[in-house]
Amino acid sequence: MANFVLGMNCKLYYCTTLLDGGSNTPATLSWLEMDNIQDLNQNLETGEADISTRANSGWEATAATLKNGAIEFEALWKPSDTAFEAFKDAWLNATEIAVMALDGSKATSGNQGLASNFSVTNFSRSEPLKEAVKVSVTLKPSSYSEWYKVT
Repeated sequence: MANFVLGMNCKLYYCTTLLDGGSNTPATLSWLEMDNIQDLNQNLETGEADISTRANSGWEATAATLKNGAIEFEALWKPSDTAFEAFKDAWLNATEIAVMALDGSKATSGNQGLASNFSVTNFSRSEPLKEAVKVSVTLKPSSYSEWYKVT
């Protein structure tokens, strides 16, 4: 077994039923894979609070605060694709969409990643002369979020 993960083996899943932490969890929803993705970035960050005091011997001190888990990806512009339409509709209608970005298949124990309800904040089309038309999508957590590990 390799001790690395290739990007081509990562998976992005979506569901129109939203996560709620009760009966609708990452393990119970019926997820659909979006396989039209070319490149995806999970921008996982934590905010900071300055907790510096005079007792820090001249050093600044920082405490971690709220997490941010934005997801950005590029996909081919394919209006006939069900997944493409789901993300476009979420953007057009300003509605949430449940998304799970895992480092492998949802069917394989140990795979993990961010699962959340997201708002689609960017749905930009690029039309390069010598390339396929693409869409750039940005997702930002809007309600229920968790770090999910497949059991």
